[in-house]
Amino acid sequence: MQRNVPLAPLTTFGIGGAADLFYRARTGEELALAVSTARELGVPSFVLGRGANILVSDRGFRGVVIRCDISHMEFLPEGRVLAGAGIDTFPDLINATVARGLGGIHHFVGIPSTVGGAVWQNLHFLSPAPARERTVFWDEVMEGATILTPAGEVRQVTTDYFRFGYDYSIIHDTGDLVLDVSLKLEPTPVDQLRKVIRENLGWRNKRHPDLWLYPCVGSIFKKIEGIGAGRLIDECGLKGHVHGAAEIFHRHANIIVNLGGATAEEVLTLIELARSTVARETGYELETEIGFVGEFP
Repeated sequence: MQRNVPLAPLTTFGIGGAADLFYRARTGEELALAVSTARELGVPSFVLGRGANILVSDRGFRGVVIRCDISHMEFLPEGRVLAGAGIDTFPDLINATVARGLGGIHHFVGIPSTVGGAVWQNLHFLSPAPARERTVFWDEVMEGATILTPAGEVRQVTTDYFRFGYDYSIIHDTGDLVLDVSLKLEPTPVDQLRKVIRENLGWRNKRHPDLWLYPCVGSIFKKIEGIGAGRLIDECGLKGHVHGAAEIFHRHANIIVNLGGATAEEVLTLIELARSTVARETGYELETEIGFVGEFP
């Protein structure tokens, strides 16, 4: 257990204060014990994965942040893979499955997420490959999972349990934690998998920021069917708008980037600017899809 650990370096946004307490859970048993102990003691807790879809408060987190580092990976017969919740989908899981000629995970190349985070948000990507242009979702490759319930029970559940939707799984509401996931992948020639990876990365790189240059969390607002939140923000003339060290990204208006030293307060200002401007000028209400960790005004 560590004290006063900065959280900004542990997120893709590179923003946020420190956690009072910080603990790395490397096994399901350690994660279950850490979470149950925090609950018994009445200490607020937050389980952190890749830090890819969250904005951490400038004030940090008053409690214990538990980093999920469950990283076991097992390849089973018939294209089945058992993957710990703390494994990075990219590059670790994608590299390992592609090297074995197993397809399915390769669609999500370039998207920062852990396996547990992929379940949380039903990870998805609009694959541009010819004759296949469609949104590919995580639930298509998943058979089931091991979860830890809020009552401390470890359970095996099927994919149906999660009631997946767009940017949604039932664990948003239940408070369950994913320990590991069972995947069913398709044997596919390695050269074919790598071709799709190149196409997907090319498509993504033209539209999304390079995280090394522009730290961000991806889309800020939920999709508005048939219109697109980014398109609405762009039509209101806000693309490229800067506040402090935060910018509504000049290539994709539904992304806010950290230009270097941005604060959570500056990001919140841009979020509110986009939301209020779009509502006033178009009548549409934007809803955030990212998580907010810690204390916010």
